[in-house]
Amino acid sequence: MFQSTIFKYIATIVIGMIPILELRGAIPIGVFTFHLNYIESFILSFIGNIIPVYFIVKYIRPLFNFFGRWKPFKMVIDWATKRATRKIEESEKLQNFTALGLFLFVAVPLPGTGAWVGSLIANFLGVPPKKAIPPIILGVFVAGIVILTMTAAANGGIQYLLQKGV
Repeated sequence: MFQSTIFKYIATIVIGMIPILELRGAIPIGVFTFHLNYIESFILSFIGNIIPVYFIVKYIRPLFNFFGRWKPFKMVIDWATKRATRKIEESEKLQNFTALGLFLFVAVPLPGTGAWVGSLIANFLGVPPKKAIPPIILGVFVAGIVILTMTAAANGGIQYLLQKGV
């Protein structure tokens, strides 16, 4: 029991760290697949999602420059750079209201608007980590509350349908 619980906790944290899935995928997976309660799933997913933020905001550009010399990495780096650049261009207000823009960008749980892309945008805009990280983390928290609410609603709907025999 202890080992399986630890595995579920670690797996939920790791899923929260994965780009694209992030907290938006980790919370429902924690609840539906690992049968964690809502609070456990939220906290573990939140922790996993914020772990990469500092490193992306602070160090992604030097890493891109270093690994960009090799073709396999260059393709991935070019993809990530184009994606972040497109998001910056789509959000002109982000450049004028950096902290609020980063918060809103990360807080709205839509595909491509999570902590990873928000951190890339902060890095590409040259926002210092001390100014970029708090709104990103707050945005992750708000997105987590939204996803947690949606997960609970979906779970309630599923339970209702099962009780009705549908």
